[in-house]
Amino acid sequence: MRVDFYQLSRDPAEGVLPLIARNSLKAGERLLVVSADDEQLGRVSEALWGRAADSFLAHGFSGGQHDARQPILLSGAVAPANGAKFLAIADGVWRDGEAPFERTFFIFGDAELQPARDCWRMLGQRDGVERRFWKQDGAKWVEGP
Repeated sequence: MRVDFYQLSRDPAEGVLPLIARNSLKAGERLLVVSADDEQLGRVSEALWGRAADSFLAHGFSGGQHDARQPILLSGAVAPANGAKFLAIADGVWRDGEAPFERTFFIFGDAELQPARDCWRMLGQRDGVERRFWKQDGAKWVEGP
């Protein structure tokens, strides 16, 4: 499993998730986006609608009758009803998935910095976990310590 840590400094999670979602779909994968904050999930949904007509990313909220068909599913729980192998944790609170995800995007801000560090150390002790750290540098993401 690969875990990408994304430390936010400029944009909120909902500003970053459309890029992650688009790249996940380009890779042929489905994405589960998890947050305990329903308002945040609403903002993520708005961001996935996009500003341009060609930037819409099909998605839905969990609990609907078509969960299994959603390429991007927004949920309050780590339950990939859409068969997602990619997980985006949008609220900075680590959760282990019910099913093993191939890739997890762990998005956190300054308020979650210490728990993210603790999570980094905890995952470093697990076999088969590859960790990467990304931070915002102006308008781009750079890999770093």
